[in-house]
Amino acid sequence: MVEPVPDAEVTAARQLGADADRVVVKAGTNSLTDEESNLDMEKLDKLVDDLEALLERDKGVILVSSGAIGAGTGRIDQPTGTVEESQALSTVGQSHLMHRYTESFARYDRKVAQLLLTQHDLENPERFTNFRNTVETLLEWDVVPIINENDAVATAEIRIGDNDMLSTSTAIGVEADLLVTLTDVGGVYTGNPKTDDDAELIEAVGENYDSVEEIVAGGTGEGVGFGGIETKVAGARDVSEYGVPAIIAKSTEPNVLEKIATAKSVGTIFVPINGVTDNRTETPSKL
Repeated sequence: MVEPVPDAEVTAARQLGADADRVVVKAGTNSLTDEESNLDMEKLDKLVDDLEALLERDKGVILVSSGAIGAGTGRIDQPTGTVEESQALSTVGQSHLMHRYTESFARYDRKVAQLLLTQHDLENPERFTNFRNTVETLLEWDVVPIINENDAVATAEIRIGDNDMLSTSTAIGVEADLLVTLTDVGGVYTGNPKTDDDAELIEAVGENYDSVEEIVAGGTGEGVGFGGIETKVAGARDVSEYGVPAIIAKSTEPNVLEKIATAKSVGTIFVPINGVTDNRTETPSKL
């Protein structure tokens, strides 16, 4: 049983998200690829259309994008079973992915920039400062930063892990006002909505976090750890502890970011927790 968050807190959190000046948006692989794991241009264009709704409001938008390996699938007829082969495939896909983003954003006369990171970039204060300064400069130039993990060089020792962790670190490190995680489900549920017709959307997470965490981690014996939802929930919680709202929503929702920017009820919102805001200038790995 998940106790609901008081309506007043939910309304205030959604308005805080709507008022955000700087937004980090994370798009997962399933939000960008088709059933054969190929890059889906219709999905990518829809994402860019949604992002434009924020940019038209003069918000600073930073995109953390998965999909490099998916973008490479089908473009090269080579085996990809080993780590080295997958890393090579990611380099083929990353260039294709950025090419497609460049084309799609050009419809709105927008320019984009690519940033590829490893764990070293998040852990080393000097490297992270350089990253943050670059992001600040790009935003000043009205260029959209598009961030991904540098799969081509990331070994087990320097892997960030996944882009949910990367988007969380980015949101905290660049002092974003909102984190939006777009996925193939409509938020956090009491069960797997893909297989459980009785699964109910959890509209908001706040003081009920322990109950939510127990559900998604399987502590009740009915875990719903599908689609990487555990890391998404953990990341959203981390951001909320810095006084920043976070929303997990469905990428295919019509005008999803427009709705968020107008404080509509979309997905699951993580209500900010006050009082943990004095370490924001440290590198995320030290938080």
